[in-house]
Amino acid sequence: MMRRNRTVEQFSISFLDVASCGFGAIIILLMITKSAAPASVDLAEIVPAEVVQQMQEQLFALRDETAELRQELDSSRQRQATVQELVASLRSRRESLEGEYALAKAEGDEISEEIGRLLLARQTLTEEMQRLFAASDVRQSSYIGGVPVDSEYIIFVIDTSGSMYENAWGRMLEVIEETLDVYPEVKGIQVMNDMGDYMFDSFRGRWIRDTPSRRVQIINTLRTWDPFSNSSPVEGVTAAISSFYSPDKKISIYVLGDDFQQGGSIEQVLRVVDRINVENAKGERLVRIHGIGFPVILGNSFARFQQSGYRYASLMRELTHRNGGTFVGLNDYR
Repeated sequence: MMRRNRTVEQFSISFLDVASCGFGAIIILLMITKSAAPASVDLAEIVPAEVVQQMQEQLFALRDETAELRQELDSSRQRQATVQELVASLRSRRESLEGEYALAKAEGDEISEEIGRLLLARQTLTEEMQRLFAASDVRQSSYIGGVPVDSEYIIFVIDTSGSMYENAWGRMLEVIEETLDVYPEVKGIQVMNDMGDYMFDSFRGRWIRDTPSRRVQIINTLRTWDPFSNSSPVEGVTAAISSFYSPDKKISIYVLGDDFQQGGSIEQVLRVVDRINVENAKGERLVRIHGIGFPVILGNSFARFQQSGYRYASLMRELTHRNGGTFVGLNDYR
């Protein structure tokens, strides 16, 4: 029997299997490691960029919305300021308008009829005035207490400065009422302050018809009437003469005040009034000017302003003397 020699192979099949598995495992590990790295980089780079872009878009939208809201807020504030200014203006005009409405409400006669009656007025005492004085308790004399009362139209020029308004206003209202009582009925009344400002703007440049209700309305409106004043009667007197003088009307101006601080010297004021309130052919002035002095400035609390009180008294004495009127200085302003 023949015997074979068996040789051992250096590389067997089992060894090849093990080697193949090892190389395969290495290749798989390499593939896993290589493919995972790019995936993590892509996620880190792409996903945050999209989120940032979305947030930027939201931010821009919020900025636009905020700008629109700010514009609406500014517009609302401007409208509110305008409304507040309008309310303040309307409040300041309310009392004056109420007085004007009450006066204008009583207007019932035709304008042509009123003008026809006014044209019949004369500078001398008319038959109508004589009848009115005869029917009243007032004496038929055209002088009462030394003050001529033959006028058919009267204008009050009132000093509305702080010294008058805060100290003598109640006494001033009494003087106005007493003066109106002297005239049972006139054809026209007007009220201005010493600056030439009208108490009733709706009657600017025209007469207020005299009725009992209107007299009451004038007094009630005067209680709270407080326009600016420079403590000088010059502007009010000259405005009254320039605006209302008419050759067919007999007019008296009543100046009520307590001092004369501005408006030039006394002689300068007299010259100005002389040029406006000239004499007619009979030597009579166009209008009478009366003065009533309230001794407010002469009190102890106004001692340093007493000179202006003396100037007012000196001015009104000479002014009334030249213009056919009378100056009355009160002993007390309370």
